[in-house]
Amino acid sequence: MIGISKLYCGTVEPSDALRYGRRTKELPAHLLQFSEDKKPVVVWNVTRRCNLSCVHCYAHADASAQEREMDYEQGLNLLKDLSDYGVPVVLFSGGEPLVRKEVLRWAGFAVDKGMRAVISTNGTLITERIARELKNIGISYVGVSLDGLASINDRFRGKDGAFNDAIKGIKNSQDAGLKVGLRFTINKMNYREIPGIFQLIEELDIQRVCFYHLVYAGRGSALVDEDLSHSQTRDVVDLIMDMTKDLHERGLPKEVLTVDNHADGPYVYLRMKREGSPRAEEVLKLLKMNEGNNSGKGIGCVSWDGSVHADQFWRHYSFGNVLERPFSEIWEDTADPLMAKLKNKKKFVKGRCERCKWLDICGGNFRVRAEAVTGDIWAPDPACYLTDEEIGIT
Repeated sequence: MIGISKLYCGTVEPSDALRYGRRTKELPAHLLQFSEDKKPVVVWNVTRRCNLSCVHCYAHADASAQEREMDYEQGLNLLKDLSDYGVPVVLFSGGEPLVRKEVLRWAGFAVDKGMRAVISTNGTLITERIARELKNIGISYVGVSLDGLASINDRFRGKDGAFNDAIKGIKNSQDAGLKVGLRFTINKMNYREIPGIFQLIEELDIQRVCFYHLVYAGRGSALVDEDLSHSQTRDVVDLIMDMTKDLHERGLPKEVLTVDNHADGPYVYLRMKREGSPRAEEVLKLLKMNEGNNSGKGIGCVSWDGSVHADQFWRHYSFGNVLERPFSEIWEDTADPLMAKLKNKKKFVKGRCERCKWLDICGGNFRVRAEAVTGDIWAPDPACYLTDEEIGIT
């Protein structure tokens, strides 16, 4: 993820991360992306079931999904291993995680074991009672997915009233004292909603928003043609930067991030250079600390059945199952050739990625997106919108 507010608006400096030695266990949540040891943040999809049916769902979730799910004790064993391994954050996701009655107890156990517990939800099931329970067990953050304002969001979510129900969930969470943020997946059908999302976070005093670039996985793989063009992506990133800066200048700072396209990092730096920003070189230092995409290294995923994946989008390839071996063993086992290469993927990328001067900063970007389009895991990421001149290969 690329912290637009951190980088462009200067809310974080390199010294902030260095003060903690860049060690995962010592860093506060907002600095974890700058850790040096890259202990993985783990996304645990506790279920494939969901009360909605979103068109871009990477998990193909729906209300009738019947796949075998890990039981309560198996989930506890997973969390014990993650804690012992040094995992800093467990992100409980789905499907819709709140359809599983065990998720609150699991999240509370994760907190008791010293990890940060985060919920990724559509927000529609967060009643006043659920919000209070989330607060009481020590949830660090509630990320609520929206795809625009009411009409656009409900079309994406496959249910009339989903937007209003999500807003109720957000307000219930805020009233309970929880930190709440929005998650927005950008595509041709909704990118014009971005100004409305900024207005929404201002009106509701929502402190964080993450804008996700489209990843071609799950039902999202059918949306390749709905991804933005490179020029549209540049315009959108510029818009996000402009609106973030406007909020900060008006004394309404929000944490704004873009996710799943690390070309955003060099793009922010190059814009700051063009603008003559005195902070540009500090931003470059932060981007080098970030290291770009960390699938298979700094982020991992466990599915509802215990399968381990490089990230939540790479479900067609499993490194093993936590019901057979602990996650910590699977994650360190480089006998699997893909795991070995992902740990050092800059050696294996091809084409313009291989020759790009920003390779150390973007990390080779999303291999799963390259595979979806070309069939070659190591081909250039088709969503990289930087020009040949900008990446230094002309």
